[in-house]
Amino acid sequence: MAVTRSVAKTAARRDAAKPVRDGVTLQMFVWEGTDKRGKTMKGEQQSRSANMLRAELRRQGIQPRSVKLKPKPLFGSAGKSVTAKDIAVFSRQIATMMKSGVPIVMALEIIGNGQKNPKMKKLVNEVRLDIEGGSSIYEAMSKHPVQFDELYRNLVRAGESSGSLETVLETIADYKENIEAVKGKIKKALFYPIAVIAVAILVCGILMVYVVPIFKEQFASFGADLPAFTSLVFGISDILVSWWWAIVIVAVIAFTAFMYAYKRSQKLQYAMDRLLLKVPIIGQVLHNSSIARFARTLAVTFKAGVPLVEAMDSVAGATGNRVYTKAVHEMRDDVAVGYQLNVAMKQANLFPHMVVQMTAIGEEAGALDTMLFKVAEFYEQEVNNSVDAITSLIEPFIMVVIGGLVGSIVIAMYLPIFKIAMTVMG
Repeated sequence: MAVTRSVAKTAARRDAAKPVRDGVTLQMFVWEGTDKRGKTMKGEQQSRSANMLRAELRRQGIQPRSVKLKPKPLFGSAGKSVTAKDIAVFSRQIATMMKSGVPIVMALEIIGNGQKNPKMKKLVNEVRLDIEGGSSIYEAMSKHPVQFDELYRNLVRAGESSGSLETVLETIADYKENIEAVKGKIKKALFYPIAVIAVAILVCGILMVYVVPIFKEQFASFGADLPAFTSLVFGISDILVSWWWAIVIVAVIAFTAFMYAYKRSQKLQYAMDRLLLKVPIIGQVLHNSSIARFARTLAVTFKAGVPLVEAMDSVAGATGNRVYTKAVHEMRDDVAVGYQLNVAMKQANLFPHMVVQMTAIGEEAGALDTMLFKVAEFYEQEVNNSVDAITSLIEPFIMVVIGGLVGSIVIAMYLPIFKIAMTVMG
């Protein structure tokens, strides 16, 4: 009987040590036990079954008291989705660890266990298990194309092929951090004024629906003729009070229809991106952002050893604007038939003269990636300066808009009082 138990325990340890193969579902368990000193320990760990986890804990010198499935959250799946920022942080972590000599599997295990977002933790663990099963890093990441885009995967593949994966991962980390910083600046430039104006409109709506009708009742009791501006405000207030629900329904339907059409129409997406580039001040920031992202992405891919024509496919999707995406695809076709990159850029008619000239110098000197990095740094700084300038300039503009909207309502309410006062005094 003792021999049977010993064999069973040995088999359990052997099974627990085996890598998880494709098709086997891992489950998250919550465990509690004591170590060799009798100290209570708790934790969470993925395993194929409770028995496998118990065997693994015993192998580590922990006597398990309870091993239970981690309860599922009450509302949907736990944690937010994996964001671009999560991938940027992951890239920096993996690059730092591999530069320090930590093996890729161990590095992924450490990173996975340190994730607070369950979905990100699951992603990292799945990549680790695929690599343990014999897949390359490129193959493991290719199973998650949403989180690791084509550019990311191509750079990893180039790094694996050239034997410089640590350097490439560090380059990817720098690239991701810079791109996310630029995107954050753009969002700040667009979100701040929209949010403030939306709040101003909401406040005006509340005044028109709840405050203005009170003044209307008071003025109606006087029986005097109202100024034209006051009558106009009362008319708008009557419409909002009577038809607010219809206005909300129409606005929601219109917004939903627009978003539905936008997601399914390439022409509408292109037209909107083109329109945004023509918006005063904001359009120039978007131009600079697209140029910075184009230059940095192309520099990173070229430095990693990806052929120029192949790199252009990845670069096109990283510009962040469909007008530039289309232009880069046309440039790729020109380069494929023998044009120099700077000539193709000039024909696109989107890139400033300085960018074209620096690209030409880089091509002539054999230092294209160095020149493109300098272009990216310059235009990223331009984006930073522009956003800071817009923020400082737009604050007084927003105050004027808010003051104009609210002030107009206040003036409309006080005009009849002034008229009545003048009549009494006269």
